Amino acid sequence: MAATLTDVAKCAEVALSTASRAFSDPGRLGPATLRKVLSAAQELGYAPPAARQAAPEPAGATVAVVVPDIAHPLFGVFVKAAQAAGRGRRTTVVLADTDFRPEREREVIAQLRDRADGLLLCTPWLETDELLGLCGATPVVLVNREAPGTACVLTDTADGLRQACEHLAALGHRRLAYVQGERRSRLNRERLEQARTAAKEAGLALLPLGWQAQTYEGGKAAAAGVLATGASAVLTHNDPMALGVVAGARALGARVPEDLSVVGVDGIPFAELAQPALTTVAVPLREAGGAALDLLELSLGGAPATPRTVTLPTQLVVRDTTGPAPAPRA
Repeated sequence: MAATLTDVAKCAEVALSTASRAFSDPGRLGPATLRKVLSAAQELGYAPPAARQAAPEPAGATVAVVVPDIAHPLFGVFVKAAQAAGRGRRTTVVLADTDFRPEREREVIAQLRDRADGLLLCTPWLETDELLGLCGATPVVLVNREAPGTACVLTDTADGLRQACEHLAALGHRRLAYVQGERRSRLNRERLEQARTAAKEAGLALLPLGWQAQTYEGGKAAAAGVLATGASAVLTHNDPMALGVVAGARALGARVPEDLSVVGVDGIPFAELAQPALTTVAVPLREAGGAALDLLELSLGGAPATPRTVTLPTQLVVRDTTGPAPAPRA
């Protein structure tokens, strides 16, 4: 049986689309990758169809974007940015949602790694070694996760939390509650440690509460615990939780920000529309979507460059949920 392009791709250990480009548009591949594909073709006796050799345009790549929850507004922003970046490059972006479940993330990556030319993994939950092992030889870019030898896009949330703590300290706050996300979330653990450092540097006493669902309902459920700490301000793992804390605190008779200042993290579009408008650390996931696809395109083209890490800045956006600390009660 005559060898096929699929046989060549497997022999060269490259994606099918990469093998196709070696014959349709070799200029898009790095020299080392091109040599691998052509050597494999020669070894297998593969002869590309004349029509493919004369094709004026290469086939577009397919990139799979994996996010924890497409219903979260910020992940929607990330996906739209990646799609927009791919549209001009004839790159098809497909989406998978893991529903904040590590076991689902494991299944999705195993299903997509051989079907897609590359993977964008946004805020993954699995541990790094298992994550990269699941991806195998498929090119991957990690977003909100750092791993040596892997292309990564990071957001400087630590600096945003520093800005938030300095803002609250300047308003006279001294005790800061912190509403955590879910226990299994690696990002939650990272943000808690970043909040500890930022609070200490700003002279604030940080009072972490227990784990909660990373949703509006989770924040609302945490409101009573926040008020019980006696803290005059609260920082939450993300914006939906912050909006839930605002609603829960007001339902219990507390005024925001007169009795309790609230700060979220993410900068979702709804934060500005809420009543009162939410003070938040804005995370630039729109820019992250474009940057992640740029890094993945380098890998898909067979570029021999060392994997890069891109770090994007965050910014505290002050709105109506933060104000001066209340005067001590007599």
